[in-house]
Amino acid sequence: MNKPIVPHRIRKVFEGRILAVTVESITLSSGARLEAEIVRHPGSVVLIPTTDSGEIVLVRQYRHAIGRSAWELPAGSLKQGEDPRAAAVRECHEEIGLIPSAVERLGAFFPTPGYCDEEMSFYRATGLRAPTDEDSAAQQDEDEDIEARAFSVEAIRQMIGSGQIVDLKTVAGLLLLEVKGH
Repeated sequence: MNKPIVPHRIRKVFEGRILAVTVESITLSSGARLEAEIVRHPGSVVLIPTTDSGEIVLVRQYRHAIGRSAWELPAGSLKQGEDPRAAAVRECHEEIGLIPSAVERLGAFFPTPGYCDEEMSFYRATGLRAPTDEDSAAQQDEDEDIEARAFSVEAIRQMIGSGQIVDLKTVAGLLLLEVKGH
């Protein structure tokens, strides 16, 4: 494994609610100099909520960057210092209104390592139940308008094949389930 390249200079050009953008001056092992534009992200969790009958719950929400709604696996950014497993439980409750009795980490991916450091950790959530009075209240983020629906794995495969699912984390999540034998 190559040792990490240490930037000569880091300039923050934007800091928002979810991410920051930096320009980092680096020298590659070849000696070439580069101004690397990097999106800095705290990381995220992606849920594969699985019902007792084996269906997977997807959410449909409007994604302004692509100008349309998309079916996808529920997901959310990590809060400062938040444990990813706890974030998976929180996001499941917030996005689909159900609480998992178990979350199993399946793996992690960097969706766009050419310009972004976000690491997506994938969790299978099972034993889904409705919240009780003892559970803390969950609220969707103010920028979310979410519809949740359970689909069979075969229906999700067909949605991917037909172009109804365009979200890459959802495709990766389904592949992870298959690779892990779920």
